[in-house]
Amino acid sequence: MAALVAKLKEKFTMKQLGEANHFLGIKIDHTHDKYFLSQSSYAKSIIQMAGLPKCNPVANPSITKITALKSEDPPLFDALTYRRIIGSLQYLTLTRPDIAYAVNMLSQHMHSPEPIHTVMLKKLLRYIQGSLDFGLPITKSTLLLRTYSDADWASDPATRRSTTGFCTFLGDTLISWSVKKQNTVSRSSTESEYRALASATADTIWIKRLLAEFGVTQSEPVEIFCDNTSTIALANNPVFHARTKHIEIDQRFIRDHILNKVILLLPISTIDQIADVLTKPLSTPRFKILRSKLTVSSYTQFEGGC
Repeated sequence: MAALVAKLKEKFTMKQLGEANHFLGIKIDHTHDKYFLSQSSYAKSIIQMAGLPKCNPVANPSITKITALKSEDPPLFDALTYRRIIGSLQYLTLTRPDIAYAVNMLSQHMHSPEPIHTVMLKKLLRYIQGSLDFGLPITKSTLLLRTYSDADWASDPATRRSTTGFCTFLGDTLISWSVKKQNTVSRSSTESEYRALASATADTIWIKRLLAEFGVTQSEPVEIFCDNTSTIALANNPVFHARTKHIEIDQRFIRDHILNKVILLLPISTIDQIADVLTKPLSTPRFKILRSKLTVSSYTQFEGGC
């Protein structure tokens, strides 16, 4: 580290300010071999903005039974406040992938939020109230990449578009994740999973090349886990059928990288699919299990593990 700083000082005017503690609103706690990134102060300011400083916490950011909500009730937030809160929550997801799905879903209604969406937003804010000290740990481990890819078929009741979710780990550290509604309607769960897999593959390859520029090469194919057996079979099938012609570009893209041993597509059970937490609302016990596997934890847990 000292040698790197000395080289930089030869070319740039610099000051050594010591260990980083805050960066763009992100708090950085550290020990001799671990770091913990959190945004507790920023999260508190969002709750304050919403006028809910004393709201009761809940254990789940999403509502699993939306049909049980009454749409005729008055909105809890006006449209402007709704947009301001959602915009702030999008930045909070930098260290809180556990709320990524809920924020993504609510962001799709920023142009015209209905009362039901404000109720769901309040539920999300109450979850954040009970998890203010949550964040992402960065731990010393292996430098092997692995990715989990998943999709929730036809999850949007209005458009019937599917939701893509994937996350990538470098060793034990979560370094990338994504939640996105797919651009087109998929005619089967296999098609939606395949589109998600293509997006996950592209992101993984980009990360692999970036790491190579830092001298961290992946000598073995990067493992990508998918819980849809039909998708895996399609990816490994060298024959292109008429029924898969509309996704042939994605199919060839994935197959080329499999044949070139850039990636290795592996099956995984739905129970162990970490990316499931990024594609749909889950029951509280299931959500907590996957949140833990996503490595999102409280600062108290981080301290206890040191």
